[in-house]
Amino acid sequence: MKWSGENLMPFFLFILLLTLQSYFITLSHSQSIIKNLPGYSGDVPFKLETGYVGVGKNEEVQLFYYFVESQNNPEEDPLICYIPGGPGSSALLAFLYEMGPLSINADNGTTNATLVLNENSWTKMASIIFVDIPAGTGFSYAKTKEAWVSSDSIVADLAHDFVKKFLSGHPKFLKNPLYIGGISYMGLVTPIITMKGYILGSPLTDKFMDFNSRLEYSHRMALISNDIYESAIRHCRGNYVNIDTANPLCAHSLQRYKQVSI
Repeated sequence: MKWSGENLMPFFLFILLLTLQSYFITLSHSQSIIKNLPGYSGDVPFKLETGYVGVGKNEEVQLFYYFVESQNNPEEDPLICYIPGGPGSSALLAFLYEMGPLSINADNGTTNATLVLNENSWTKMASIIFVDIPAGTGFSYAKTKEAWVSSDSIVADLAHDFVKKFLSGHPKFLKNPLYIGGISYMGLVTPIITMKGYILGSPLTDKFMDFNSRLEYSHRMALISNDIYESAIRHCRGNYVNIDTANPLCAHSLQRYKQVSI
């Protein structure tokens, strides 16, 4: 089924509902319990909370979150604070397309997309906080121009502040094992703020090492020929990222590699 304005309408209504539920807020910490959603028949069979937590200097950054309690044993199951990649990807993507409790079903024989339960949701064994971070991601925002400024270290500090304040508002989870989860770019940030441990998916760990290893990986997966691989090894001397402009043989070897691998 093709995605169109008609069959995406429940998705947009879903976002609007979550926004309106969290509109009337206090700046430090607000929360709303969501019992039903457009596109889902009946009440959702799990506890869904959305809200804002003020973090940083004078709580000038307001981080939006979706919190789903474990559907197994929330009193003892792990608590995961999940930070999406990008940076700048909304946590709603993880909520609906990755490990969240719901998925979008566009191919349901009707003109409208619907929400269905995700059989592989991590919330069957853990409570998860999906956080829009940094400011400007999803529904999160900053109240001052200065607070919009972000960096890896700032994101780590704000995430740590968020976790502390979230737990102060949800003290029953203080004794639960706490993990930080992330994907992609958050591989650089998540280990800094790890608690009990961390969970990473396709993480960026070191920009040079990650990108520099692509040639070796491509050769071992038989994506490039021995000739291309050996030429790059011979002329680039182990550096396939920061190319020496005075080394045209390396540039030529990598150009051959890119033409095949892209």
